[in-house]
Amino acid sequence: MISWGVAWTNASIVNEYFNFYDLVSLRFFFGALSLIPILLFDKKGFSFKLSYLKYLAPASILFFLYNISFFMGTHYGDPGKGAVFATTTNPIITLIIMALITRKITKREILGILGGALGGLLIMNVFWSGFGDMFSEENIFFPICSVLWGIVTVLISYAQKKIPAFQFIFYCYLITALLSAPFTSISTQELSSIDARFCFNFFMVSVASMAFGTSLYMYSTTIIGPVRSSAFIFSVPLIALLAAYFILNEPIYLNTVIGGAICLFSTYIVNKNKE
Repeated sequence: MISWGVAWTNASIVNEYFNFYDLVSLRFFFGALSLIPILLFDKKGFSFKLSYLKYLAPASILFFLYNISFFMGTHYGDPGKGAVFATTTNPIITLIIMALITRKITKREILGILGGALGGLLIMNVFWSGFGDMFSEENIFFPICSVLWGIVTVLISYAQKKIPAFQFIFYCYLITALLSAPFTSISTQELSSIDARFCFNFFMVSVASMAFGTSLYMYSTTIIGPVRSSAFIFSVPLIALLAAYFILNEPIYLNTVIGGAICLFSTYIVNKNKE
């Protein structure tokens, strides 16, 4: 979760060097590459079946769409604000999707959904700026990220019951890199602009955030389930806000803090005494 929180600020910085599609392709290529040592030491080794594709294909497409929205949001909007909105509303989105699939929902979960919605509206400043600001060019990517990641969380929780966890993650990263490759246009000028600042922030975005953070998150969904694992995302907003404040001098607004706190409490209500 720490690697995720800082990644929103890291993404804003690497956006200065490459376009969105280039960053997605590079991120997933290096993410897949960094997983190879883990797979080599994994007792299950490498294996592939055509039946895996029905799980890998939709997950990879969603990863591609999410990451395009992620880089666009951190470029056009405020990374700290975006991280708070996406990570605090995502567990609520995940809960709603699971409720639609299982057709089971409790009063406590309904209360959590309503609280999460209220917190999300506060974060996006809807009560002062109206709904138009929430769907403006700089903000629309944050709700998209939240919905896409909710779908991904549920999908991978089912897929990893059929495919060994780290193999599933590796193949998803590799396929996503291949999906984004036709859209890339890395130029000599972009490559010549690479410096230590880019290398550090790109390492945090690709290896630390993906190969480490995302892989562990995806693996955890097979152990504690999609709803409970998504609740841990609520540790991300504070980290993201602090990172954006200290690194990018992005201001911290009171409505963002209050909205994030309400969303955090809402997920506590949903997961309280839940096995």
